[in-house]
Amino acid sequence: MSATTSSEPRTALARVFDACAAGGRAALVPYVTAGHPSPADTPAVLRMLAEEGADVIEIGVPFSDPLADGPVIQRSSFEAIGQGADLRWVLRTLADFRREHDTAVVLFSYLNPILRHGLDRFLDDASEAGAQGVLVTDLPVGSDPETERRFDDSALDLIRLVAPTTLPARVARIAAASRGFLYYVSRTGVTGTQAELREGLARQVEAVRAVSPVPVAVGFGISDAAQAATVAQVADGVVVGSALVQALARGGVDEARPFVRGLRAAMARPGG
Repeated sequence: MSATTSSEPRTALARVFDACAAGGRAALVPYVTAGHPSPADTPAVLRMLAEEGADVIEIGVPFSDPLADGPVIQRSSFEAIGQGADLRWVLRTLADFRREHDTAVVLFSYLNPILRHGLDRFLDDASEAGAQGVLVTDLPVGSDPETERRFDDSALDLIRLVAPTTLPARVARIAAASRGFLYYVSRTGVTGTQAELREGLARQVEAVRAVSPVPVAVGFGISDAAQAATVAQVADGVVVGSALVQALARGGVDEARPFVRGLRAAMARPGG
């Protein structure tokens, strides 16, 4: 079971997923909000994620109006902003991390901070700082062709999202426009933890993977190692955000480290 192959060259992010598949496992993609629990903590958080086997680290850029995020990540974003974290600081922190670690990084942002920084400047600065991709939650396919073209012409993979409510023809269009990997939102609504995975998730992920030329990672609502293990059987990658942010809020790196280690251990596929 594998994602549809493509004649397009494999990007650095896609090659990470290829390596994970060759090793018989899904990619672990943890999300953290930069500047949370504090800006001083963030370098240690990123190092811990690299040390505990993250394949791609998703670094959230703090934003004052994070409409796609639930209360946990909203709160972390507001707290980070209150302590002075902004996009320029995120890029400096990433550059510092990159001096010691080569773990792939995707910046998770809304469009406003990027436009305020300057789009072309952001594309150059993010690439120079060491990002391999960027996920822009409020830039759907076809919404702004010129802005999308400038992302596509850059060195960064623009990660696209599809939802359970996305119609099949639209899924195929989004997948065709994707680079690096495709992010499948496992539920409707905003980010957050959930007690149980949605019925029919496996079937819907399979349908998305069947039309996607890039790997498919599943996120939104994956709360623990057991859920990560279940999703890892059908997806190319597993994104865990709110549960990790909660662990960091409760006990910093000391509490988050065993949580991430447990995710990684749970995600090997049978026979992998």
